[in-house]
This record gives sequence, C-alpha cells and structure tokens, in this order.
Amino acid sequence: MKREMGIARCGLACCLCGQNDSCDGCNADQCTDKEWCENRRCSMEKNISGCYACPEACSKGLLMKTKTLAFKLFVQRYGMEALLDCLEQNERNGVVYHREGIIGDYDGLEDVEKLIAFILTGKK
Repeated sequence: MKREMGIARCGLACCLCGQNDSCDGCNADQCTDKEWCENRRCSMEKNISGCYACPEACSKGLLMKTKTLAFKLFVQRYGMEALLDCLEQNERNGVVYHREGIIGDYDGLEDVEKLIAFILTGKK
C-alpha cells in the first residue's frame, strides 16, 4: 500500500489502486481523468481536499457508486487515518482492492453501511 498517495478526492483509495505505479492520483496535474471527473472539479471549486470534507449530501459523479460513497462516509465518521489503518490491516489479512481489473473485495456490496462495517472489520 502506498499510504502517502492517500485517498482520492472522491474517496476512492489511490493508495491501493493497481495502477498507482503509473498514476499519481487525482491531485496530480497529469491525471488522465481530470477533465471529466466531477468530484475532482467540484472539490477544487469549493477549495476543499475532497468530497469527504464537504458537508453537503450529494451523489455527484463517482459518489453514485456504493464503494466511493462508503469510503467518503467512512472518512467523515472516523477520519482519514482510521480509513488508511483499516485498509492496511485488511490488506495484510488478504482483502484485495483490485482483483480483476478495478473490481475487488470492496465491490459487490450494495449497502453502504455493510461496506463500512466490512472496512472496519475486514469481514463480510
């Protein structure tokens, strides 16, 4: 896990992405997706670090997806360090962020609260 990469503006875990050898995350000016990413644009316009720092409840862009929304809410409830600690522990215990392409163990749950519980415990 590249902990220094942290979490993307939307809430996804850049630090666990399988593409992080060639991508510096959405805060990098060379991000290939920076033009279409509504979450990046919105948080930059609001001058905040990411969606997790925004008090508004919204489902813009990637926040329409359960995983992204769960990660955002997790940071709002428990903090960034707690999320990184849980992700690191889960990774040591075999939880994989990307197994096939961009789909991994954090995908497939449709209930945000169940996914938050999975992040906390590493158990579905």
